[in-house]
Amino acid sequence: MSDGHLGRDLALYTLARLGLMAVVAAVLLLFDVPLLVSLAVAIVVGFPLGLLLFRGLNQRVTSGLAERGATRHAVREQLRAELRGDAPGGQEQK
Repeated sequence: MSDGHLGRDLALYTLARLGLMAVVAAVLLLFDVPLLVSLAVAIVVGFPLGLLLFRGLNQRVTSGLAERGATRHAVREQLRAELRGDAPGGQEQK
């Protein structure tokens, strides 16, 4: 997965979660629940409901973040090795 896909998936997941909270709040408003109470309930109910409804998208975002973290960790370790004076092959430079 490239960083372009991660950004897209993260944006889609965020918009989907916000949309879900908006729908829950709108349904509650139809039943004459006050706005602030509707928003609070939408946040509390939207969190677990979003995890269930958007499971595939959540897994894509999680795997993309894990891959990006692993890549950054490898680059960081390579930089630390170079700063210590180790060659990329594990041999010291002269």
